Amino acid sequence: MKHLTLTFCIASLLLFFSCKTSQSTSEALFDTQWELEYVTGPRIVFEALYPNKKPQITFNKEDGKVMGNNGCNGYSADYTLEGNKLSFGEPGPSTLMFCEGGGEAVFLKTMKKIEAYSIDADGKLNLMMGDLPMMRFKKITP
Repeated sequence: MKHLTLTFCIASLLLFFSCKTSQSTSEALFDTQWELEYVTGPRIVFEALYPNKKPQITFNKEDGKVMGNNGCNGYSADYTLEGNKLSFGEPGPSTLMFCEGGGEAVFLKTMKKIEAYSIDADGKLNLMMGDLPMMRFKKITP
């Protein structure tokens, strides 16, 4: 019964996100600071992973880098963008603050799994692995 319920929940989520997403030009990624509001995987409440600060990401079109905060420390990384295909390189220089909750590791590990992106009808940025949204961000600056 648990497997049937889990299968139903996953199918419902896939249907929901496939209906809500729309592909957009890459221009929508730029000139915007994005704040994480969902990450898949951990069986820990989102607020417990990021009790003090939510991760943020900003795409720099000119130098092909992303930068932001992973919920604790600052980071930067290269990215590759081709159409809606998106991948991230290894995070580079970072600050070295000690953080509790494990959110920093979850964020960085999940970034390495990203293969594509979409921007849904509500303007949310979904970072995808296959057809599954792994992370969802909202705009925090125009």
